[in-house]
Amino acid sequence: MCGRYVLFSDPELAEIREIIEEVQKQNPEIKTGEIFPTNSAPVLLQENGKLMPEAVKWGYPDFRGKGVIINARGETAPEKPMFRKSIEAKRCIIPSCGFYEWPHSGPKTKYQFNLPGEGVLYMAGLYNDFNGECRFTILTTAANESMQEIHNRMPVVLTRPEMDQWIDSYQGALDILQTGRPALVKQLA
Repeated sequence: MCGRYVLFSDPELAEIREIIEEVQKQNPEIKTGEIFPTNSAPVLLQENGKLMPEAVKWGYPDFRGKGVIINARGETAPEKPMFRKSIEAKRCIIPSCGFYEWPHSGPKTKYQFNLPGEGVLYMAGLYNDFNGECRFTILTTAANESMQEIHNRMPVVLTRPEMDQWIDSYQGALDILQTGRPALVKQLA
């Protein structure tokens, strides 16, 4: 599961800062800091063969009419009517500075997860149009060893070499969903 993530315009993280600044040209009120479901946040979409940042609202409308669907299980998304067309042709990448998670039992301690030695973390996502509004969801997978003690699910974290594969190739995207995700480091948020 991924219910919140963080996106800071840290001067040391030039690539994140550039993404935020590009989106702010069209949408000055874009959300940064802690990103919550239904916030509009920068997402990387493919346009004319290039990854372009766009402001997109987090959460597909729930088909039951209540709330939003913020995550899609990577294992079943290709089969689900809500996600099938998006996984075939509308894959996106969600830039972040990490994501937050809380343990299911014990004290409600908030942890931030990142790739070791990296300030930037990219997550696999899907997007689609709903009544003229572009929205995204984050794909999740079974938690790996680095995450299991906190939660049984985690976002599909993309390594840099996987980013083009995720965007460019449907089969490549399916392959990513079938492989283990990189180990993460956690710290108190």
